[in-house]
Amino acid sequence: MAVRAIDTPLLLCTMVVVLTGLVSPSTAGLSLDTVRDFLTREEDTIVFSLIERAKYPLNRPAYDPLHSAAGRRLNASFVELFIRESEAVQSKAGRYQSLQEIPFFAYRVPSALAPPYNFTSDLYPAAASVNVNDAIWSMYFDELLPRLAKNGDDGNYAVAADADLACLQVRKQSPESITNVLSRRINYGRYVAEVKFRGDQQTYTSLIQAKDRDALVKLLTSEAQEDVVKRRVEKKAAVFGQSVTLDGPVQTDANSQANSSLFKVDPSVVYELYGQRVIPLTKQVEVEYLLHRLD
Repeated sequence: MAVRAIDTPLLLCTMVVVLTGLVSPSTAGLSLDTVRDFLTREEDTIVFSLIERAKYPLNRPAYDPLHSAAGRRLNASFVELFIRESEAVQSKAGRYQSLQEIPFFAYRVPSALAPPYNFTSDLYPAAASVNVNDAIWSMYFDELLPRLAKNGDDGNYAVAADADLACLQVRKQSPESITNVLSRRINYGRYVAEVKFRGDQQTYTSLIQAKDRDALVKLLTSEAQEDVVKRRVEKKAAVFGQSVTLDGPVQTDANSQANSSLFKVDPSVVYELYGQRVIPLTKQVEVEYLLHRLD
């Protein structure tokens, strides 16, 4: 039987259709409620991605540029090269035409080969490029990963790198559940800032013109809402991250006396991740966006 050659343009067009599932619902109805609903649903994806990465050992050589000849030649670790190449493929398929999608190696991604897609966006153009991907990268590999994965080296670096990519940016599932994770969640602060600006333009305009960062942070902050988010993700980590049997109990209280080893990911780690990194970095994005909102 003759093997039919792959139609590259057709393949790329198909990938574009699939990748449109990466984009959140249309921003035409952007409001504080729709933004909060989107971020709440992102919590599930983040927790499941962390659980997936915790299945594998730390695999330190995968993060060492000196471990392989290719790494030494390119001054990049296996994981970094894996993510670079993954982003290059997705860029060719048109993923980064959407302002919601921000690659970690933006200076390396090639131009899209697929036809343009009319992604909608309510972001103010002069502020739309604001992101903290460098800080997210450092936070994940330097702080979170050592707490997430157990020490060890099973040599299976490809699956570990794929799980890292899932935590950082994209989850390879069905089109409906493909989504950015930490990068997408944190950089979505641009949309949070846009909604809040629209809700009180006079106050925000005054603070933006004065370049008063501290006052902007205070205005953006709702400690009660942040506490709800932290406790909710902690509970999700407890519920999603345990082994369930037909006759065994199900632990639903992350603050109970249950041993943290019963959970696939320690719920307190997820609580601290949000409290110490996700929420502060999101607010950093919001402030930077607002400071460019009048440009």
